[in-house]
Amino acid sequence: MDNNSIIELLKKELVVAMGCTEPACAALVGNKLTELLGGPPSCVTVSASRDMVKNAMGVGIPNCEERSLLAAVCLGVFSKNPVKDLSILSIVTTEQKLEATRLAKTSKLNLVTDVPSLYIRAAAELNGHRASCAISQKHTLFTELMLDERSLLPETSPFLTRAEISNDDANLLQILELDDILKFAHGVDKKDVDFVLDAAKTNFKLAEYSVQHRCGLGVAYAALADLPRPPKNLGEAFTCAAAYASAASDARMSGSPQPVVINSGSGNQGITCTVPIFVLAKFLKSSEESLIKALVISELVGLMITARKDRLSALCGVFTAAMGAGCGMVFLLDGGLHEMNLVIRSMVANLSGIVCDGAKTSCALKVYSTVQSACLSVRMAINNCAPDRSCGIVGNNAQESIQNLMLMCHEGMIETDKVVMSIMLDKQL
Repeated sequence: MDNNSIIELLKKELVVAMGCTEPACAALVGNKLTELLGGPPSCVTVSASRDMVKNAMGVGIPNCEERSLLAAVCLGVFSKNPVKDLSILSIVTTEQKLEATRLAKTSKLNLVTDVPSLYIRAAAELNGHRASCAISQKHTLFTELMLDERSLLPETSPFLTRAEISNDDANLLQILELDDILKFAHGVDKKDVDFVLDAAKTNFKLAEYSVQHRCGLGVAYAALADLPRPPKNLGEAFTCAAAYASAASDARMSGSPQPVVINSGSGNQGITCTVPIFVLAKFLKSSEESLIKALVISELVGLMITARKDRLSALCGVFTAAMGAGCGMVFLLDGGLHEMNLVIRSMVANLSGIVCDGAKTSCALKVYSTVQSACLSVRMAINNCAPDRSCGIVGNNAQESIQNLMLMCHEGMIETDKVVMSIMLDKQL
């Protein structure tokens, strides 16, 4: 397997975002609509998938008090931020907020089905011109750009297949297995992937900010209350790892205007793949090279599993990211492929039913719980313990267990996702 392809994949996936990525994605759509029309419209019609709506209903938007997908689109319509990526909401002015609030009152959000789980479209008119644009399947991938019934995307289709999104990346993630990831981590030169350390430092800085400012629910504040710092043993280090990861999530979900480096389009998954590794390496006094390799393993396992799951789904994303963290922590404790297989089997046996009920402050609780589960799975693995295939959906190895988990997600949890969305919508009435 080509090392350069894996390195480029990591560079494309591990990018900086500001706040939750679904509102940022929505803001990009709103901003593109203004660009197409040559100015901000007075009314916008937004259509979005169930999971997009779900992931923006309760989450804080940086520099803003408003919450909802429609609010994020409207903020994007009036954004003058020259940055046109997932950090678009890093600058939000008072005037922009007032204009966005007025626009939201005249605009409409429609929930649509038979679209990808990650899908948002905005349409509007201005000065006799009609425009529409859509993002689907990846948070920055425009799959529709229309002006006066004319497509501005060459040979575009309404929805791209996974292969059409990025042939090489999609194929690579579909064939990547745990032993490929471990071989890559062992063989790659650390200077070629040292950007993963920058990602971990960025996310840990967010965690420290959250601990100091008691952001969100204060999960870390409670978890660290009676814990000596620095930790004195492995158990305390594991608790610190989970607490600091939850702290970073708490800051992000409450709308803290601090950057985060994402994994699979998700800040919480980026946090889960990096912060626990960083904390444990600090306790173990691991070398920089070992830390970098452990981070590479964690990030790639997270990407590999999410590629099979889909970026938005009924299954909680931090759960799959925590499997990556578990594999990275095993590496720091001198474990290998056998122990990583055991970690994933234990994780699938333990938390396979954890649902996504949208992005919101309580995601920090799920980050804490999934990382703690990963830590327990690691301790079991280094003692050669894990559930076998006689237990529920657990397979003979990591790959079989992941396949079974994905089957449950794709075929067994769609109705669950609909019920979760229904409950959330009913609460707003």
